Amino acid sequence: MTPERLDQLLDRFSTLRIAVLGDYFLDSYLDVDPALAEPSVETGKVAHQVVGVKHSAGAAALGVGRIHAIGAIGDDGTGWELRRALQRVGCDTDALLESDERMTPVYLKPRDVGVPGLAGEHSRYDTRNRRRTSDSLVRRVIEGAERLWPKIDALILLDQVEGPEYEIVTAEVRRWACERAAANSSRIVWADSRFHIDRFPGLRIKPNQFEVTGERPTGPDSRVSTERIAEMLPRLRERQGVPVTVTLGERGLMISDPHPRLLPAYPADGPIDTTGAGDSVTAAMVAALCAGASHCEAGRLGNLAASITVRQLGTTGTARPKQLRQRLDEWRRERPQDFDD
Repeated sequence: MTPERLDQLLDRFSTLRIAVLGDYFLDSYLDVDPALAEPSVETGKVAHQVVGVKHSAGAAALGVGRIHAIGAIGDDGTGWELRRALQRVGCDTDALLESDERMTPVYLKPRDVGVPGLAGEHSRYDTRNRRRTSDSLVRRVIEGAERLWPKIDALILLDQVEGPEYEIVTAEVRRWACERAAANSSRIVWADSRFHIDRFPGLRIKPNQFEVTGERPTGPDSRVSTERIAEMLPRLRERQGVPVTVTLGERGLMISDPHPRLLPAYPADGPIDTTGAGDSVTAAMVAALCAGASHCEAGRLGNLAASITVRQLGTTGTARPKQLRQRLDEWRRERPQDFDD
């Protein structure tokens, strides 16, 4: 990836229209000042004092001309905050339905205001839907996607929920997306799924190191060896029939197009926050592929975007074209061996 090639790709981003269909979570950060903690009169327990509130949504814009959000959230105040956070980063939310059948999913993250990165976060509180997604709501979501389908360059399926009956990317949605992809092979359809990555036949998929092996991480230091992933990846590539991308955290990406290849990450010094890093990889790679990049070039750009987002502490990281250009210059200057082909 040369600076000239990066500029060539980024110049095309502004013409793209990309839709993201799936589970939308609001990241809600509570800044807590430990020095102000006081005992609760009623319970005697610690009453943590919040001195700031910030909401963000994982939409890595990257200079893309138009991003469409497709899905369903609750008819509640949190849904209003989520919609506003998406619009703030330039996302079109006309196809993001509101329904009193659902709660708006939230990751509530209290954190000590003076401690940067993940080290300052308290225990997280998650709000997720525990009621089955109705057939009528699923049909309305698909209808919204169908209306946008002729107008978009790519569709990203974002499947974050474990229970299949609670999610937006249901079996019916997966079937619709796979049928559309099979009927139009020139359009990029990309699936990112935490629990069901094997249920998207024919689509470009981006499992992480644990999803590709079917394992669950046991802690923040859990790793799957690159040798094991390289051994499994050819079979996965053959099954999908299209290139596959595996995220490896701080080690970067491994792609199969068709043979396994490790694309090293840019080393991150100091405190980091990985919130939004996976989404930024997806956003960068899909936009790059739509702009005419090879899968390897798209992977380079995905690593580039992730190296920017992980340095944005206490928020859902995003990356801008100017930042991508600056980081590529730094990377090529400091680690030219990463770009030897």
